[in-house]
Amino acid sequence: MSQDKIDILKRALSREKAARKQAEKILENKAAELYHAKQELEQSYLELESLLNKTDSQLQGVFENIVDPYVIMDLFGNVLKMNEAAVDLLGCDDINSYFNLMDLVHPKDLQSVAESFQFLLKNGSITDFNLKIITQKQEEKLLHLNGSIIYDKGQPLAAQGIVRDITKAKEAEIQLIESENRLATLILNLDSGVLLEDENRKIVLTNNKFCELFEIKQTPNELKGQDFANVTEHYKTYFKTPDLFIQNIQEILKNKHEVLGDELEMKNGKILERDYVPIYEGAIYKGHLWTYRDVTLRRKYRKGLEAQKQKYSSVIANMNLGLMEVDNYDKIIMVNKSFLNISGYKKNELIGKYANEIFPIEDDINTIREENSDRIKGRANSYEIKCKTKTGSIKHCLISGALNYNLNGEVIGSIGIYLDITALKTLQLQKEKLLIELEKSNNELQEYAHIVSHDLKSPLRSIDALINWIKEDNKDKLDEMSLQNMELIEDTLEKMEQLISDVLMYSSIGANVVEEDLVDLNELVNELQKILYIPDHISVNILNTLPSIKGDRTKLKQLFQNFISNAVKFNDKEKGIIEIDVLNQDDYYKFSVKDNGIGIDKKYHDKIFKIFHALNKSKDSTGIGLSIIKKIINLHKGDVWIESSLGKGTTFHFTLKK
Repeated sequence: MSQDKIDILKRALSREKAARKQAEKILENKAAELYHAKQELEQSYLELESLLNKTDSQLQGVFENIVDPYVIMDLFGNVLKMNEAAVDLLGCDDINSYFNLMDLVHPKDLQSVAESFQFLLKNGSITDFNLKIITQKQEEKLLHLNGSIIYDKGQPLAAQGIVRDITKAKEAEIQLIESENRLATLILNLDSGVLLEDENRKIVLTNNKFCELFEIKQTPNELKGQDFANVTEHYKTYFKTPDLFIQNIQEILKNKHEVLGDELEMKNGKILERDYVPIYEGAIYKGHLWTYRDVTLRRKYRKGLEAQKQKYSSVIANMNLGLMEVDNYDKIIMVNKSFLNISGYKKNELIGKYANEIFPIEDDINTIREENSDRIKGRANSYEIKCKTKTGSIKHCLISGALNYNLNGEVIGSIGIYLDITALKTLQLQKEKLLIELEKSNNELQEYAHIVSHDLKSPLRSIDALINWIKEDNKDKLDEMSLQNMELIEDTLEKMEQLISDVLMYSSIGANVVEEDLVDLNELVNELQKILYIPDHISVNILNTLPSIKGDRTKLKQLFQNFISNAVKFNDKEKGIIEIDVLNQDDYYKFSVKDNGIGIDKKYHDKIFKIFHALNKSKDSTGIGLSIIKKIINLHKGDVWIESSLGKGTTFHFTLKK
């Protein structure tokens, strides 16, 4: 190694030794400073302990007399002393618990507490400071603090403070503010105009409806603090009598007595209802509250009700129905003019009397009691009774009764409507008598028809027998013309006998009432096809399944027999077709019987169902068949009509009730 390098190393070692000695000297100085600081701190604690011991009896008295939580801490936040109230507040085990108050501070309030502690050190005290803590029992609480520094010989040694739990008070305050806000919002949006004035008539509060009613352009907030006397001058012109309106206000304010339901009429036709309520604090007048409500519709409705009441009162008083109102004890409250006419009493003879003791005769008293019992149970009813009038005459009345309710829905009695049906009852009795006599006459007529039929047919059969005898006795003597005349006589006799049978049948329909059965029409028509003569060139087709009908089987069979027989008899086509169809309607079945026969001229459509009206003058036609059809259909509560034209066939439509 060269001498130069050796010299460089020696110089470096020399500098390092010098630096080490300097560092050691600095460390010795720092250690001395720390020792002195430790001595001073220990002295401070000794002095603080001495101070606390010196004033312990005094503090003990303070602790015993302070109801609120009281805490003493050092300048680093360590608790030195606290009372029982503080123990409960902070969630500690006892008064000897040792902890640092900063450990309880809510994280969100750490910065605020640090700044407040600096303020306390600088100014010596702090008041009305709020902070949130988490107690040793993990409960969140909001605290209110008043604190001060404890000095000894001018030097700060510790801090003391009185703490209050304001958690519930704060919650209550928040709820109160929310309630006030809701109340303010409610008042602002009320459907009544509200105005609150102080004792000097300065506006304290108003709302949107008030501004709307009086067309005030300013908002409720803009009106606060204004002299309402000036505002009154603005909106007095909206009333029909402006001066009287102002005078009325001045009078109310002078008397300071509560005014409710005061009506005011505006020029635009609106009607306002106004209330005035004076406000006192003890015996001192603090202002007043005005409320305005638009009651225009209510007043018009009330007037409308009054008009309706007058109208219906007039109708009730003069209608041809007797009306009587009674209370829950059947005591008469009101009667109308028609009821007085029915009963023969005067109004003052009825009001206050018991209805069931005046009108019904003995036989109907139980009926009245039973019906009243049903009506009390809430059932409206109608019934018939016999009434004895004031003069003693008997009248038949139809009564309809219903309960009468008050505005609260409570039953306060009942209302009865009386219809005098005496004349109707007399007619009914006459009708029943006539029906009995008519039934007797019909029976006699039916019996007479059978006798006449028998008596008429006997001579006809005798004539027919005589003709046959004459032909037999003179068969070699009679010429051809005479024989033809004899045959014409026989045909006429046969037709006359058929006519007598048809007339008897027509008169018998409806006379013999039999119990109705459920008749299967498919089965019935099939039976007819087997017993009726239907030529081979004519076919009978059923297009839809026929229903079962409740009715007289014999008459229904006769009905379809006549339709089918007529369709066969008056068919002139090489290939005859008869179609039977049915449609299901609401209350009826609609049937049709269609053929492709000779047809019927439209001018005869209204006549063919009349008795003895035969369009074809053949010996087989008496003109009664279609009349019998119509009568049978009518008995089954149906109707019949025709669609036809010459040469194109005929369709008979008819309905039968289900």
